[in-house]
Amino acid sequence: MSAKQETSVLRETGADRTTRADRATRRAVFLAKDGVVVHNGPSGAETPRLRLVKGVGPGLRLLRDAGFSFEVVAREPGVARGLYDEESLAAVRGQLDELLAAEGIVLAGFSYCPHDPHGVRRGYAVECVCRPPQPGLLKRAAQERRLRLGRSWLIGATLDDVEAGVHAGCRTVMLDDGHEREWRMSEARLPHHVAQGFDEAALLILEDEHVLSWRERAVAARSR
Repeated sequence: MSAKQETSVLRETGADRTTRADRATRRAVFLAKDGVVVHNGPSGAETPRLRLVKGVGPGLRLLRDAGFSFEVVAREPGVARGLYDEESLAAVRGQLDELLAAEGIVLAGFSYCPHDPHGVRRGYAVECVCRPPQPGLLKRAAQERRLRLGRSWLIGATLDDVEAGVHAGCRTVMLDDGHEREWRMSEARLPHHVAQGFDEAALLILEDEHVLSWRERAVAARSR
């Protein structure tokens, strides 16, 4: 496969587990893996033990009950940097499934970008269309699972995540928890909402979707 072809390949581990109910909703919440769903772990040959970010379980259950499916999107530049292989990401997907199943949540998809233009591994050290802020991961997932991006959301931990969501046509929430360090601003990097935690992000989405009124969100926030 040529480098040009390689840049257009968006990979997904595991089988497509989208259910009929998921497809019928046609809307999803895209979740950046690191810093949103799980805490950032060390990069290396060994698959790290993942830990859910506080508030993920309750927040996802609220969104699930409102009719959203869930797509995890991940930047995995360690593949291009020679730190681990793509095969190890199947174990990451497995851990995510186990952690979320314990919270009553099923992932519809898990997509990742293995590229890094500054990497060392041939075929992966390339410019691509899937590495945020490019929207390729989101557009591919939407095409494969017939999602309506205009009715979907992205929750990210960085402005690159936000920009990918904006370019894809999603509404966006950024978790302001210290992962963004550069703060290079532009119109495409302005999130629709900023939240201090995942549970607040879920409530903001539900308020925007008119599932919760602002009064109900205030009551829910006080009860957390």
